[in-house]
Amino acid sequence: MKRIRRLLLAGSLLLAAAPVFTAVQTAQAGEQQTYLVVYNDQALPADTAATISGAGGTVVATYGDIGVAVARSDNTAFRDNLIKDSRIQGVSATQALATLLNDDSVVDDTATAAMTSALTSRQWDMDQIQAPAAHAINSGSPSVVVGDIDTGLDFTHPNLAPNVDFSNSVSCIGGVANQSRSAWNDDNGHGTHTAGTIAAANVGFGIVGVAPRVKIAAIKTGDVNGFFFPEAVVCAFMWAGTHNIQVTNNSYFADPWLFNCKNDPVQRAIWTAERRAIRFAMQRGTVVVAAVGNQADDLAHPTQDVTSPDDTTPVTREITNACAVIPVEVPGVIGVSGDGNLRMKSFFSSYGVGATQVVAPAGDSRLQRTPAAPNGRVLSTYPAALASKCLRKVFDGGALYCYLQGTSMASPHVAGVAALIVSMGITSPGAVTARIDNTADPMPCPADVSMYAPFPAVDNGAPQVCAGGSGYNSWFGHGQVNALSAVGG
Repeated sequence: MKRIRRLLLAGSLLLAAAPVFTAVQTAQAGEQQTYLVVYNDQALPADTAATISGAGGTVVATYGDIGVAVARSDNTAFRDNLIKDSRIQGVSATQALATLLNDDSVVDDTATAAMTSALTSRQWDMDQIQAPAAHAINSGSPSVVVGDIDTGLDFTHPNLAPNVDFSNSVSCIGGVANQSRSAWNDDNGHGTHTAGTIAAANVGFGIVGVAPRVKIAAIKTGDVNGFFFPEAVVCAFMWAGTHNIQVTNNSYFADPWLFNCKNDPVQRAIWTAERRAIRFAMQRGTVVVAAVGNQADDLAHPTQDVTSPDDTTPVTREITNACAVIPVEVPGVIGVSGDGNLRMKSFFSSYGVGATQVVAPAGDSRLQRTPAAPNGRVLSTYPAALASKCLRKVFDGGALYCYLQGTSMASPHVAGVAALIVSMGITSPGAVTARIDNTADPMPCPADVSMYAPFPAVDNGAPQVCAGGSGYNSWFGHGQVNALSAVGG
C-alpha cells in the first residue's frame, strides 16, 4: 500500500434548534459532486434532509451515530450555503480528494513464469510469523468475521470461496451500501491479495492464510483505479460497526492527502468524519489494523508533502504534526510496518513512534531477496480475470496467485493474527492489541542503517532513522507479530 495515493444506515435523528441560516446563494449548475457534511454534534438533526435540500443538494446517506451526512449537488454554492449553519462543522467535496493504491511496483526482476507448484512452500511470510505452527493449535473460528476494507474480493477464487461471508460483504463505493455480489467483486486485484493473506482456506492446493477457518467479508471501498474516496471510507467503518465485524484490515490511507491537516477547513471536515466512523467501529468492538504506508517516511516527524493530491496536480506543502495519516494514526488503531525475509525493515516501509505497533512481512525486492524469497515479494490470491495485471504470477489448481510487496501485504498478516486471538474468546480491541504487542518478537533498531541510504523518505528526502530501544522502536514497534505465541504456543 502507499499513502496509499489512495447502509444506507440511518442513525437516530435528534431534534435540534433551528439553524442559523441566512439567504441561500444561487449559482449556475456545475459538476455533480459528492460532499461530506459534518455536524458539530455526533448526531444529525431532524431537518438534515431539508437543510441539504435548501442548500441545493440531495442526501445520499446519513450516519446519525456520528453526525455525518453524504450529499450530492451540482450547485457551485452548495458548500458556502451550508457552512452558514452554525450546527455544521464542515463541508467537503470529495470527488477530487482521494487516496490511491500505489504499492511498489518497480519492475526490477523478470516476471515469474506461469506454473503449477506446491505454493505453501513459497509462503516464507507465513513461516516467518510461525502461522503453520499456530494452526496446529488454532486455525480460527468460523464465527469470527474479518472485514477487508479494500477493493473487494474474488468470491470465486478456490482459496477464498469457502470462507466468504456473503451476508456481510458490501460495496461502499459512492458512500452507499450495496450488497450485490457484482458490486463488491474485486475489479482491481488488491483486495483479493490481502484477503488471501488473512483467510485463504486450506483446500489442498494454492496458499493458506493466517486464519484459514475464519470468515472474510469484502467491504469494497476502493474502486477499479484504486481510489479510496472519503464517503466510501466512512460507509465502510459504519458498516463494520453495525454488522458485528470483529476485525478490519486497512491496507490504504483514507485521506484526501497523504497527510491530512486539521488546520485546513476542507481536510478537517473529512478527517473528522473518518475519525468518528473509525472510533464508532472500535467502540462497537471492531479491531482496526492498518498499514503505515510505503513512503519510507517518519510519520512522527512529518515536514513536507510533495505527492498530494495524487489524482490531480501535486502541490508541495510544508506540514507539521498537526497533519495526520488515517486510519493508521487514529488512536487505538494497530499500525503495521513491513519487513522482508531477512527480518530487516522493508526499504519502502514508513515508520514512526506512536504509529508503528508491530511489523509483519511486506516483502522487499531490493535488499532482502533470499532462497526462500527469490523475488522478495509476498505470494497470495489474485483474480484470474486480472491475470494481465500481475507481472509475477503463479497458477496452481487452475487458480491464480500473484507476488506483490508493500505494507499492504504486512497489515493483513496482523489482521489474521487478530482474528486468531478473537477466536480464542479475547474480543475487546484493547485486549487484542495488548496480546499482539506482548507476544511479538522484539526487534531492536539495526546498528548499521547505511543500506537504506539509497532510499530516503519520498516526500522530504530525509534519511531513514530508527529511534527507540529493543522493547519498542519506530521501525518495528513491539516487534514482529508471532501467530504461534499469540495463540499460546
